[in-house]
Amino acid sequence: MGALKVFVIAGEPSGDALGGALMAGLKQEAQEVTFDGIGGPLMQAQGLVSRFDMSELSVMGIAEVLPKYRHLKRRIAETVRAIIDQKPDVLITIDSPDFSLRVAKLVKAGSEIRTVHYVAPTVWAWRPGRAKKMAAMVDHVLALFPFEPPYMEAEGMACDFVGHPAATVPRASVAETAAFRARHGLRDADPLLLVLPGSRRGEIKRMAPTFGVALGWLARKRPNMKMVLPAAGAVAPLVREAVAKWPVSPLVLDPTGQDPDAAASEKRIAFGAADVALATSGTVSLELAAAGTPMVSAYDLHWLSRAIISRMVTTDTGSLINHVSETRVVPEVVGKDFTVDNVVAAMEGLLADPSAQRDAMELTMDLLGRGGADPGLRAARAVLMRMG
Repeated sequence: MGALKVFVIAGEPSGDALGGALMAGLKQEAQEVTFDGIGGPLMQAQGLVSRFDMSELSVMGIAEVLPKYRHLKRRIAETVRAIIDQKPDVLITIDSPDFSLRVAKLVKAGSEIRTVHYVAPTVWAWRPGRAKKMAAMVDHVLALFPFEPPYMEAEGMACDFVGHPAATVPRASVAETAAFRARHGLRDADPLLLVLPGSRRGEIKRMAPTFGVALGWLARKRPNMKMVLPAAGAVAPLVREAVAKWPVSPLVLDPTGQDPDAAASEKRIAFGAADVALATSGTVSLELAAAGTPMVSAYDLHWLSRAIISRMVTTDTGSLINHVSETRVVPEVVGKDFTVDNVVAAMEGLLADPSAQRDAMELTMDLLGRGGADPGLRAARAVLMRMG
């Protein structure tokens, strides 16, 4: 057998990170492997030449997808043609279901190519029927959470829990956090608030105005409190534009032009140096749990997406910490409740007792594979094992 041919697709930074680690794992486990597809800098560092800029696929929410639907349809058709022409041994799609699963469906309709989807749909939270639909186009699912395989297997798909990458992130040391504070002129006595308004353009536009006003109120009540905002590279200019309108001026960590490893290290240490966080809901909550940093979780969607999705939700929490640990210790301010007053009240409660979340965060990391093999390597082994 010649080189293993893998076509791999990711559409946003979290998927790029998963893809880069998976590609590294495949290179370690397979005799010889070649890659084609779509991805960001971490996947490109593993040898992928992306067919177009990954950021074109970073769209979330029904109302957000509609204006770009024609362009996405063209990209879907173009990608399907490339996959069927290339005849890879396996197509691996990573998250970004609006794009990935449409591609997988058409590839299945036009070929016998094996399909793997990395990141199970959150059928435990909303729209449980998605698993059944996905089974028609996906052979094998790589799951980030240990409770997910039964949902996928019940619909006939192979599914392996491969661990979550957040559980492998090393916690910043006392020396690293002290050096971070000193480097940025932050006194040890000053409480440090981590501000995380999102990694997508739509999220930042929705979340940043309310975050800014709420943080202004908190700063007036706690004049010695400092704030740091690690920005995702793709949206750093938009973050700076939003922050310029705030009544407070957080320290913005902008990775633009920096060595990716150095930027990731600075972000990791910032997470560890912070006392508490105000975070847009999502996988960033797991990064905070890995750092041991208590949080308030906030989220809102475009009003149309909110109206539709609110009728499909089947869980009482959107926090991954609450769900994995089977607790409800992370306060959430979401949807119509996402107001300045509610954000301020939740942050005041957190600042008064930040220790309440610590046990749940530690349990979450243990359940997600802390101390085990690297998830990228586990994912690579699962892909190869299921291919026979």
